[in-house]
Amino acid sequence: MHRFTIGVEEEYQIIDAESRDLVSHVSKIIEGGHATLKENLKHEMHESVIEMETGICQNISGVRAELTDLRKRLIKVAHENNLRVSGGGTHPFSHWKNNPITKDQRYDKIVSDLGDVARSNLIFGLHVHIGIPNREEGIRIQNVMRYFLPHIYALSTNSPFWVGSKTGFKSYRHEVFAKFPRTGIPSYFNSVAEFDAYIDLMIKTGTIDNAKKIWWDLRVHPFYPTIEFRICDMPLRTDETVCLAAIMQCLVAKIYKLHEQNMSFRSYRRLLLNENKWRASKEGIDAHLIDFGKETSVPFVALLKELLEFIDDVVDELDCRKEVEYAWEIMKNGTGADRQLKVYEETGDLKAVVDYMIAETEFGITYE
Repeated sequence: MHRFTIGVEEEYQIIDAESRDLVSHVSKIIEGGHATLKENLKHEMHESVIEMETGICQNISGVRAELTDLRKRLIKVAHENNLRVSGGGTHPFSHWKNNPITKDQRYDKIVSDLGDVARSNLIFGLHVHIGIPNREEGIRIQNVMRYFLPHIYALSTNSPFWVGSKTGFKSYRHEVFAKFPRTGIPSYFNSVAEFDAYIDLMIKTGTIDNAKKIWWDLRVHPFYPTIEFRICDMPLRTDETVCLAAIMQCLVAKIYKLHEQNMSFRSYRRLLLNENKWRASKEGIDAHLIDFGKETSVPFVALLKELLEFIDDVVDELDCRKEVEYAWEIMKNGTGADRQLKVYEETGDLKAVVDYMIAETEFGITYE
């Protein structure tokens, strides 16, 4: 059986311990973590963002162990520099104008191409790579997987505030990122050749200089043998990241299994899928999503139940039942967005929201 390996990239907010504002201290953290974390930390476009990556994990328990260990070290380095790190898809009140861009040729090019669209892109995501047997199968999986993106996204919603404003969205991060070109749910591709022809055309016409400038919610990775999920907001707790990664791994394995048995899953037009994505970004797990088969709107909880039943026959093979079932904890306690909003309702104070986000990011993590 193909091994559906997992790699996780988490983007953290770097926060000043006193003001609770974002600070441009990525270099302090990277230098501070040099001895223990140098392979796992990366700059992002803004200097107040730090990306932490796992290696290639064979299973979900490996992901949990590595993420917990890395997060523990990251938190320790932050504290030593009078900083904090936090999950969350956006910072509740920090303004992008006050957050400088990292000095790097790659980011200079993006800013020169996109101007304020790039400069204002101060958002934090979770990216998960799942190993695929080959690129042709990857495109087939990508086509089917598009249907499930809003479901996964709803569980991850964690950005209800933007530059000090309560946005009315559970995930405003998507609204910020949608200003970029080549984002959102990908189109249907008939083959890997058709997909490659699209990339080649973009490069040949000078639209992009490499395939990494395709920023879809899901993409067969241009350089690694993986399919990469890019739709999720950065969660708060490690348990939430692990749950989302487990569901993604199971979906990839299940769709592959269907293809092995010459079966598939209906493909829906991007126009329809976008309606569900919009609903998920607006209301998260409280959304009613469209059941396209029944042509009716149904509560998210019913579709989550269906999704978990759909993957049930691969969950034990992949040894991740506990991690997948954590989705019911998210339903019970709310997503990061729901919990942030609850703190705000109780306190009326965005700094209290940031305090909560930091505490949740450190939840269950002990460091010396």
